[in-house]
Amino acid sequence: MSGQQHEVTFRFLAQPTDVNFGGKVHGGMVMKWIDQAGYACAVGWSGAYCVTAAVSGIQFVKPILIGDLVSVRAKLIHTGTSSMQMAVDVLARDLRSGDERLATSCVMVFVALDKPDGMPTPVPPWTPRDDNERRLQEKALHLLELSKSMERLVDTRGAGND
Repeated sequence: MSGQQHEVTFRFLAQPTDVNFGGKVHGGMVMKWIDQAGYACAVGWSGAYCVTAAVSGIQFVKPILIGDLVSVRAKLIHTGTSSMQMAVDVLARDLRSGDERLATSCVMVFVALDKPDGMPTPVPPWTPRDDNERRLQEKALHLLELSKSMERLVDTRGAGND
């Protein structure tokens, strides 16, 4: 049912297969988790198949270690006609001490499609319910404007094809 689920949290243990040569969970694995949680949230809100359109401002703040309890939280912060912006935070908790830390954060944009190879389709509008959600939406709108200004600077016709 669309328009109902605006937040998703995945929880699991960081495993030895997730780490890089330095013994920390590698960034590619974290980005995979972020994409999965964002996708689940986007589909939960839109009720449609969704694709990742952009990831902005990804910050790797603290490392994730083997055995940490990882929580990947995706939260809807703005909707357009067919797009949805999600704030995604990755938290890591040392189960022995109980200390929790922000490991990674970013903002993602998903677009709902009418079918997997189809065209953009409308999503239900989302309205902030409190001051914190209004602040997040304001930040999302600011990031959207920054993204649009960057698009004007980037030649998307295929650099090097002349």
